[in-house]
Formats: sequence, structure tokens, C-alpha cells
Amino acid sequence: MERLTDHLIIISFDCLSALDFPILKGLPHFQELLAHGSYCKRVETIYPSVTYPCHATIVTGKYPNRHGVVNNTLLQPGRESPDWHWHRKSIKGTTLYDEAKKGGMKTAALLWPVTANADIDYNMPEIFANRPWHNQILVSLLNGSPLFQLQMNRLFGHMRKGLNQPELDDFVLESTLETIKRKPDLLLVHFTDLDTQRHYHGFSSEEAHAALRRHDDRLGRIVGALRDNGIYDKSTIVALGDHSALDESKAVQLNTLLKEKGFINVSHRGKVTDWKAYCKGCDGSAYVYTKDPVSTQEVKALLERLQPDPANGIESILTGEEAARKGADEHCSFMLEARLGFYFKDALDGSFIHTITPEDVKHKRYTYGSHGYSPEKENYSTIFMAAGKGIRPHLEIPSMGLIDEGPTFARLLGLTLEDIDGKMIEEVLDI
Repeated sequence: MERLTDHLIIISFDCLSALDFPILKGLPHFQELLAHGSYCKRVETIYPSVTYPCHATIVTGKYPNRHGVVNNTLLQPGRESPDWHWHRKSIKGTTLYDEAKKGGMKTAALLWPVTANADIDYNMPEIFANRPWHNQILVSLLNGSPLFQLQMNRLFGHMRKGLNQPELDDFVLESTLETIKRKPDLLLVHFTDLDTQRHYHGFSSEEAHAALRRHDDRLGRIVGALRDNGIYDKSTIVALGDHSALDESKAVQLNTLLKEKGFINVSHRGKVTDWKAYCKGCDGSAYVYTKDPVSTQEVKALLERLQPDPANGIESILTGEEAARKGADEHCSFMLEARLGFYFKDALDGSFIHTITPEDVKHKRYTYGSHGYSPEKENYSTIFMAAGKGIRPHLEIPSMGLIDEGPTFARLLGLTLEDIDGKMIEEVLDI
């Protein structure tokens, strides 16, 4: 199949929303991208609309229950900091970067979710030290490209302050500019500055707007690096979001009720020793898993008692079968959607409904903005912009899905993603 571009640069600005479009139009580098390329400001995300399932969807063209990454974190009841779906092995089937590698292309990924131990030439995976005895640099080195990462850390490691933003994205940016010198055929980059600001300061906060301006500068620097390395005219630049976000001020902590009613047993140290039902949060939604038919019926009755009262924060209850039809985990017994102003937490202690205080947010125990909600929520679309080689200019696509991005990217590289849920957006391609 004919290749439409020499270099595909995919930049994910985590939590970039369709509601940001009026602001992006006024920022110089986003403005330039929009002026020369095609865009869609109504991209439907997936369910649950959290970062890791979204990024696995972007590179597979599949819904979460088909690619296997059904949540950010693993089901590990009671663990204070559950492990994330960091590793490539979490994804079933092939990905865009696997197909590119099979096609003899040079690949690079910087903090792209679910890429630990992936077969990527220049790989700095998003993975963090999640045990007291783990060392962050060592964990990253062992799960990505060691020499490449050592070089990036030597050059730019001083910029980082742990996982704090905007320092982390500044480090990722400098590493990206350095990686462009290697002229990869496929480059995947993930920036989380905006997502962090929205979580801790709210959707429309000044901190979020400042992050958008920083992202515009980052986009401009990447375009500049493509020019400096003589590959701008042979490149396709994509800027996209994975989900939007909504403000919230209350956390629904269903496990506190499940524990009270004997579905979860804990030791005197507070460790979960056994459970018959457990609520696994996805922020704006939650899975409820049960272990036996009796528990399933009892939990169903409990949820049906709670749901009608708006103060309990549960907008709707899906069965496992209904969740599966929306692309979520068919192994759950129920999937809950939060009402506006609420989100779900896995906490085992405290009140069932927790009203969030500035102190909670300051210590990063709770947030003021969340995602994970249903794609059917109003004003909850994300955004897609592409320009450069292989892209038709001046085209607005009325609507598309996150599942359509992978097959479209594959076509740009002259590749095919098999067995997908999405479709190629052919009208944006200059075939």
C-alpha cells in the first residue's frame, strides 16, 4: 500500500477538550496547524474515558474490552496505590507501532501509555516507581530503551521534579526535540500538563489556561525541530486529545458501604483480606465486581436503593452486558455513571459521600476535575487536528470517534490495522 507520509508525529495533549477550541484558535502554533490542515472538534471518546484505555484505543482502533485495557489501573482490592496497565502485554492484538516496526520503520515513543517493554526503537515508557524499594530511573530504564533513556536523562534529567508539572512535560519536550534528530518514521508523544492542572484546579481554571499556552509553545518547538532537521515538508503533524473533563466537588466512596455491609473484609491493619463485591473507580464512572450470584443480587438491590436520590451521585447503573455493548469491561457485574459534580473513589474508609476540601486537593488526596465519564455526557467531546504531508487542507470533519484515529494513522504510513472497531477517516487523507 502506498505510503502517504515519511514521518508521522502524533502529539497527545492529555485532556484536550472540544471546549478548548475557541482558545486554540487564538494561539499561534495551534492556529497555524488549523490553518493548514484538517480538524474535528467533535471526537467521541471511549468508555471509560480514562487515559490508558484511551491511548490503547488510539493505537489499536478498538474499544477497551477488545484491546484489553479496560481501566488505568489493575483490580487490586485494598492496595493504596494499584499498579497501572503500564506494559505492552496489557494490549491484546497488534498496535500501530508494532505494524510500523514490522514494516521496517523506525519508531519512537515518549511517555506514551501502555508501552513498557514494547518493541519500539526509542522508548521512554510512562511507568513510575510504585513500591517503596523501587527507583524511578531504574524502573524506566528496565522497561524501555536503556541507552536512549540514559542519554535523555543525562541531557535533560535536571529539568524534572519527580512527576510534577509543568517540569515533567518540559523534560518530555526536550527529549522529543532530541529524538526528532533521529528522524523516526513514527513518533508518539504524550503530554499531561493540562490534565494535571484540570484535576487539581478545575476545568476552566487559570492554571488550565496557562497549560494550554504552554502546550502551544511545545507544539511550536516541535514544528521548529522538524524544520531544523529538514523533515518538515515530509512530515504529518497530529495534535489530539484523549478525553475531556468535568468539574466535581464530591467523591462517591461505595466501598465504605460495601465494607459496612460485609462484602469486604479487612484486617486490623486495614488490609483487604477477602471480598465478595468491590467498587473499582474509573473517576467519572466505576466498575462493580462481585464474586457470586448471591452477592450480585444483594449489591444490585443496594445500588437500586441508592440511585434514585441525586445526593448519592449515581446517575445510572449498567449491567456487565450493557457495559460490554459500550466497549467497557464485560467481566464487571455493574458499571456506574456519576452524576455531574461527582466522581468515584476506591476508598475503604471515610464517608460514603465525601465533600472535597481545598486541603484534600492540596495533599492530592482528591481532585476538582475528573474524566472517565460516558462519551454520551454533554459537552464532553475531545479534538483532533492534523496537517502536513498526506493531509488535505482546510477540512472540518463534523464528527469522528477515537476508534477511527488508529486506522487513519495506519493508512498514512501505508499500513493496515486488522480487526478494528473504527474506520479510516478517508476524507482527511490526500490520496
